[in-house]
Amino acid sequence: MSQEFDVVVIGAGPGGYIAAIRAAQLGLKVACIEGNAYDDPKGQPRLGGTCLNVGCIPSKALLASSEEFEKIQHHVAEHGISVSGVQVDVQTMVKRKDDIVSKMTGGIQYLFKKNKITSINGWASFKGKTESGFELTVQNGQQLESVSAKKVIIATGSKARHLPGIAVDNQMICDNEGALKFHSVPKRLGVIGAGVIGLELGSVWRRLGAEVTVLEAMPTFLAACDTAVSKEMQKILTKQGLNFSFGVKIKEVKATKKSVSVIYEDDAGKEQKLVCDKLIVSVGRVPNTEGLNLQAVGLSTNNKGQIDVDAHCQTLVSGIYAVGDVVRGAMLAHKAEEEGVMVAEILAGQAGHCNYNTVPWVIYTSPEVAWVGKTEQELKEQKVSYKSGQFPFMANGRALGSGSSEGFVKVLADAKTDEVLGVHIVNAHASDLIAEAVMAMEFKASSEDIGRICHAHPSLSEVMKEAALACDKRQLNM
Repeated sequence: MSQEFDVVVIGAGPGGYIAAIRAAQLGLKVACIEGNAYDDPKGQPRLGGTCLNVGCIPSKALLASSEEFEKIQHHVAEHGISVSGVQVDVQTMVKRKDDIVSKMTGGIQYLFKKNKITSINGWASFKGKTESGFELTVQNGQQLESVSAKKVIIATGSKARHLPGIAVDNQMICDNEGALKFHSVPKRLGVIGAGVIGLELGSVWRRLGAEVTVLEAMPTFLAACDTAVSKEMQKILTKQGLNFSFGVKIKEVKATKKSVSVIYEDDAGKEQKLVCDKLIVSVGRVPNTEGLNLQAVGLSTNNKGQIDVDAHCQTLVSGIYAVGDVVRGAMLAHKAEEEGVMVAEILAGQAGHCNYNTVPWVIYTSPEVAWVGKTEQELKEQKVSYKSGQFPFMANGRALGSGSSEGFVKVLADAKTDEVLGVHIVNAHASDLIAEAVMAMEFKASSEDIGRICHAHPSLSEVMKEAALACDKRQLNM
């Protein structure tokens, strides 16, 4: 006899576990099914999905470690601090990362117990519809069990996209998972793809001593960013030592036990060869929908491998919802979380809501990049009349004192109403500073509203105020 639940969530990543917790808080009987062990020493499924296990959290841990190493090597001398003989123990650094991951995933297990959520180990697939909802099969090794649900939330996330003809073994040729497990610093590192993951992981190993070359198919750098941001970051990252080639076409990749060779065509049509000790393939992600047996309940995927949903994440089948990387929109953990909360509240009879216009983006390079809303080029394309205000961190006392004076804040506002339409930040603390912009846009604030709010002095947040004032050429400190 199968277990019966009000809501069954398939997948325990950010979208799934948050949906399960919120649904349980609202009084629903909830189960969450997860089968991915992510190298768990006991072979047990690890909660938290890609983000906590092989994505956001571990990569940020390595970024922090590599930044500390680079600060000691290159930036503490200006503070009058002399250090010699600095070395890095990569295995200790990786162990620290693993310990943080274990703590975070264990925290979700605690939250499941606290909220009386049934955690089911295994891989879920649809068996069919029932009178009251849906029947699912959960496979855990050779064991099979049935689970019944009135409502189902699909939150199975995504996996790294691999290129045809390039065999990822996560030893010599790696995706994001393999790139988090290097046992030593490669002398020469190749990266295919100048997106978020490629830049972050390339930055980690560059700081630790690798010579990094990034090959990008697009003709321009960070095309999704505001032009001012992409130009600034290309200049900064190139100065730091990352080598870029744009508009390339990968022709052949060969790996031996000692090196990887990449034959590619550059933007001038000339054949080039890159030889490296490790290669990271970072060309985006694809939804995880294989094995769900969607056809058993009348569902299928679109040409992008996504599950089609409406504005409230309900699929074409009433009672089945999908959130996160398996549906349209940005593949961002916090976007998945917002969708998970929205769906849980709708299932409990509340008015769940997710404002996709105020979902922030962050790239955790050094300095960081963060933005929310429209870019300047989007406003031009949409023929929206706007005004722009920009202010540099080099004119901010706190930024100078903390050694984080690179970058700027750029505010875009409607020329007629003054409503903030977009905010773009380049700075070491951009991921935290962007929250003020998200709040402002969520409440339809004007640039004058931000400019008239009292910001603490000295603080980096003052640059947000100055950029807002600059929309009307009212900046005070420049």
